[in-house]
Amino acid sequence: MITLADVEAAAKRLSGKVIRTPTVASAAISAATGAEAVLKLDNLQVTGAFKERGAANRLALLTEDERARGVIAMSAGNHAQAVARHAKLLGVPATIVMPKFTPSSKVTRTSAWGAEVVLHGETLAEAATHARHLAEIRQFVFVHPYDDPAVIAGQGTLALEMLEDAPALDALVIPVGGGGLLAGCLIAAMAIKPGIAIYGVEVEAYAPMAQRLAGRAVSVGGATIAEGIAVRDIGEVPFEIVRRRLTEVLVVPERAVEEAIGLLVEGAKTVAEGAGAAGIAALLTYPERFRGKKVGVPITGGNIDARILSDVLLRTLLRDGRLLRLHLQIPDRPGVLADIAGKIGERGGNIIEVSHQRLHAVSSVQAAELEIMVEARDPTHAASIVEALEKSYVVRRI
Repeated sequence: MITLADVEAAAKRLSGKVIRTPTVASAAISAATGAEAVLKLDNLQVTGAFKERGAANRLALLTEDERARGVIAMSAGNHAQAVARHAKLLGVPATIVMPKFTPSSKVTRTSAWGAEVVLHGETLAEAATHARHLAEIRQFVFVHPYDDPAVIAGQGTLALEMLEDAPALDALVIPVGGGGLLAGCLIAAMAIKPGIAIYGVEVEAYAPMAQRLAGRAVSVGGATIAEGIAVRDIGEVPFEIVRRRLTEVLVVPERAVEEAIGLLVEGAKTVAEGAGAAGIAALLTYPERFRGKKVGVPITGGNIDARILSDVLLRTLLRDGRLLRLHLQIPDRPGVLADIAGKIGERGGNIIEVSHQRLHAVSSVQAAELEIMVEARDPTHAASIVEALEKSYVVRRI
């Protein structure tokens, strides 16, 4: 049985080892969602994610014999870095088993903390099986990312801090992977403020908590940008805590997670990985549940590859109509490209990229095809650029 006292004891152990991250109101997120959004910026932890809380608490409780034997963990990234860092601070040898799909940035950062990284398996479950095998044959201490009371108590310090900084919160919206963070936050928040509503958030491709709570067989899989919560197996300890106390699990589509990442970058000026932005995705997907309420949302991680972040932001600009990809059929004669550039420039559009095809994929040698990418201020501005071009050319938006 994990209690508020365990979370408070964890908070004392973590003092000076884990950053007490800011709790800040966000006008931009509030305007976009209709809720009064308050963010807990755990993406500002040294390793870029909340996982330091649970890992540091668990490792602080190791016996001298366990420290000498060393620890092993399995993780898609953030738990790996957390265990590696706090093992190094304690002088404890650490081995981390990570699935082969883990983003390269997380593999590199884990290795940089001095841990031995083993890439094994296509899924987190396969990595976990291999980690347990290594733990058995090498006598390592297995540090589970979520199915461990000490880890859960450590994760609960996030809610403890948040409610100390923002006691008037009506609800918490917590991303769910294996359930450790959600369970720890439930224990702390329900003890401090029994009437608070607490929601878990999962993505459509990986929603095992929602499925188990509904009594359905777990069926997960598929690509997701929220790889940090792409978990098949909910921890049994977290599940027993969650099933008795949770308000609801909200399942969000992949697109909402991408929109949340973009909104956080542009509006809140903070970088979040997919799992870290899942709480904001829930506010965007279910605005009627949170409109007018003061909602606490932890930004649980910021470890996102630069290329993926760039792609997400560009996709967001395309969806918002601020980036136009246009295909034009044009006559192949002098001055046409200059005319098109002039029409775009006259209306304040900025040409980003041009591809001009004269020899292939055109119906006539007297014709050409043009693909052009244009930056616009907003959808209305974009529409005015297209309208101007359509007066003289055949234009298709792609």
